Amino acid sequence: MADNRSHADGARVLADLNTLRGFGAYKTGVHKPTFSQPHMRSVEWLARQLPEAALTATIDGIGNVLGTSSKPGPKLLAGSHLESQNHAGWLDGPLGVVYALEAAQIINADPNANGAVEVAAWSDEEGHFGSFLGSRSYVGAVTEADIDAARDASGRTMRQALRDVGLAGRARAKAERGRHVGYLEAHIEQGRALESGGLCIGVVTSIVGIWQYRITFSGEQNHAGTTRMADRRDAGLALARFCVAIDERLPALSSPRSVWTTGRITLDPGAPSIIPGRAEMLFQMRDDDAAVIARLEDLLQGMAAEVNAQGRCSVAIERIRTGAPAMMDARFQDAIEAASVQFAGGKSVRMPSAAGHDAQVLATIMPAGMMFVPSIGGISHHWTENTADADIVTGAQVYVEACRRLLAG
Repeated sequence: MADNRSHADGARVLADLNTLRGFGAYKTGVHKPTFSQPHMRSVEWLARQLPEAALTATIDGIGNVLGTSSKPGPKLLAGSHLESQNHAGWLDGPLGVVYALEAAQIINADPNANGAVEVAAWSDEEGHFGSFLGSRSYVGAVTEADIDAARDASGRTMRQALRDVGLAGRARAKAERGRHVGYLEAHIEQGRALESGGLCIGVVTSIVGIWQYRITFSGEQNHAGTTRMADRRDAGLALARFCVAIDERLPALSSPRSVWTTGRITLDPGAPSIIPGRAEMLFQMRDDDAAVIARLEDLLQGMAAEVNAQGRCSVAIERIRTGAPAMMDARFQDAIEAASVQFAGGKSVRMPSAAGHDAQVLATIMPAGMMFVPSIGGISHHWTENTADADIVTGAQVYVEACRRLLAG
């Protein structure tokens, strides 16, 4: 058994998280969009801490922060992200970065520990400019054209944003294949399974895939007062009926983990006295089984064909995002579970992640694992997001021990 100096320092973990919480503070959460001043202050803060963990700090040309070690032996990559959703929570992302930093501070300074923990804070996990652009860049899945095309909600290009924060012209870091034994990420659960079960640790088995669609309805724009109901080709009404049909028909082909959401609806021209001639919905489905999504997508296409056959309005379905599910490595799951026995009384459960994370990107090139700590009330992506201090500290202890076990081989 290692002495207490080889365990996570709970007070330091909480202090680091609260320091990051101070950048872009909003009510009890944060507002820290990618490349905003609060985000960059967080990035620069992390870069200043990494040398204390015997790591060389680099901020690369897409905003990733990487801490690399020259210590002999195996290397474990660990981290998460530092930006937030708009007016959202203080732990979504920073928790995983601070845990990684803590593991590096403990393990890298321990002469009895095997190898070193290297730290990463991936840029734009929250998707202000795109989908996992920082971690995807690291695994070689982002081109210069992708960066040119990426834009935030204001229309600012990622290329311009990089210039604005002084990162233009920097090289983008690329993974050195074979350097790492794998990647470990910690995160708040963003759900209620752990809290409801009185559990401390979620051992993630898989991360769901995310498929997103643009579904467009075309009808006939016309006067809302003079056009009889029988003559109308109302694209908005066709969309509404389609939404209801989705909820009625998809459950028969779904799995217990399937979820779907219509996140945005727009009507054109969107005026009270005009029948919409065009309507659009952004629709998303998630599951950790690609075969389930495939049959749900087939059902959507069949439903669209039925609408088109009726002839009043037409509908077109365009898939605009495909995110394949990722399985977490069995050895990583075992290491987290063993660490939870030591530091969390074994109050852990193996569970899938219903949200996307950078770990699913890293899993395309190396073994990867994830662990969760409880979320109070299951709330996330909102400024009331929170986790009890005791759960944060327990999670840090488990995380550091899991890192040690993974490096020990």
